[in-house]
Amino acid sequence: MPSVVARESGSVSALLDRVIFYGLIVLIVLTAIPYGSVAPWSKAILECSVFLLTLLWIIQGFLTGSWGAVKLRLIAPMAALVGLAILQSLVWSQVDAAGTSVGTSLSADPFESRIFVLRTAALILAAVLLIRFTSSRSRLGILVHAIIGVAIMSALFGIARQALQHTPGFFLPRLRPSIGFAQFINKNHFSFLMEMAMGLVLGVALMRARHKERIPLYLAALLVMWAALVLSVSRGGLMAMSAQLVFAVLLFVNSRRQRTGNTSEAVPSRFAWTRSLPVKIVMAGVLVATIVAGIAWLSGDQLVTGVESAAAEIARVDRTELHEGARRRDIWRASWLMFRAHPIAGAGLGGYWAEIPRYHEASGVTTPQQAHNEYLELLASAGIIGAGLLIWFFIALIKQARENLRESEGFQRAASLGALVGLAGVGVHSIVDFGLHVPINGLVFVALLAIISLKKIPHTRRYRPKSG
Repeated sequence: MPSVVARESGSVSALLDRVIFYGLIVLIVLTAIPYGSVAPWSKAILECSVFLLTLLWIIQGFLTGSWGAVKLRLIAPMAALVGLAILQSLVWSQVDAAGTSVGTSLSADPFESRIFVLRTAALILAAVLLIRFTSSRSRLGILVHAIIGVAIMSALFGIARQALQHTPGFFLPRLRPSIGFAQFINKNHFSFLMEMAMGLVLGVALMRARHKERIPLYLAALLVMWAALVLSVSRGGLMAMSAQLVFAVLLFVNSRRQRTGNTSEAVPSRFAWTRSLPVKIVMAGVLVATIVAGIAWLSGDQLVTGVESAAAEIARVDRTELHEGARRRDIWRASWLMFRAHPIAGAGLGGYWAEIPRYHEASGVTTPQQAHNEYLELLASAGIIGAGLLIWFFIALIKQARENLRESEGFQRAASLGALVGLAGVGVHSIVDFGLHVPINGLVFVALLAIISLKKIPHTRRYRPKSG
């Protein structure tokens, strides 16, 4: 009888294992469809789905008596950021204002800080689940190719929309001609997805020795994504892509190592010159120069939309005398002043939009909702504490990447290298945009972190009968 119960428990556990992993894959695909899930209802569905899958994991853990080992090196600083947001959202004291008792907190908008907690916690749990249930090479392949597939379909949809759309609505009602790209309302948010997927393609296509026959397929996918990125005219995306290519070369020439036996990947003699110190210095210099030039290129542009411009023209407003403060450098300056006013714990994660009008010296026609710089917004919203958590995250990422690349091999190592290239693109683009605010980009971002955090997956060879 106990053996029957154990078998039933094992079968239920195996079913839950499959439901959780493939549920995450389906979630990645579906999250990309409705504008990247920027609407409140789609965000709520994403969060509830992740919490439900987490509940299934807890149930599986009780059935088996174990929840499995998960590397939390990259998760810990993100969890600490959620803890900071919880502290910021708490009401610490009551202030009498005009006869009304008003609660005060560290956050300029405690409600939005609580929303930040829920959304970030959902992404963290998604990362933990992916680390836990991407337990085989085949599952890793499914995860990697699901992300690539979503990016290809988005790119093709964007190209089709660019060529065919002439009226509002293109399968999705909020899509308007010449506004955004693919299913995204903002073209820069589209480019974040392309950058992460292109990194994975570069990794699995060019950074492994086996299955060279698949390279043309990956290069075709890369060409589609590159064409869509160029057509989107996202200057931040083009800057990030350029930096990615330089970083990919730099990573490639430093990751090739001598191996023995059947897994040998000796460095070809024709590439030996790339390992010299002067070449590495030159490539690093090119990477830095690309980033600096891109920031200078983008810092003076206007961020107002064509709709706002048309509205001002209808109202016969003289825009030459109207200081909107809509350039990135104006928003960055206001964000810096905001940080100086709240240097320790910031103005509240999620509360940026409520506090920034105090420091944004402009007409008020255009009020920024984001800093258009993820690092500066984190500094303004979380202060020095947030900056410390970001540094902790970067150090943890470097350590985890080194450990992963030292232990992994084959497809897992190629996927990890590709994930690093994708993260590099996000890191560069985040200097001038806020694409990680979009749920699909945040979900793919934590998926890349999960790929790097996986423990070594044993390489199992398939049996092939001998011919003859």
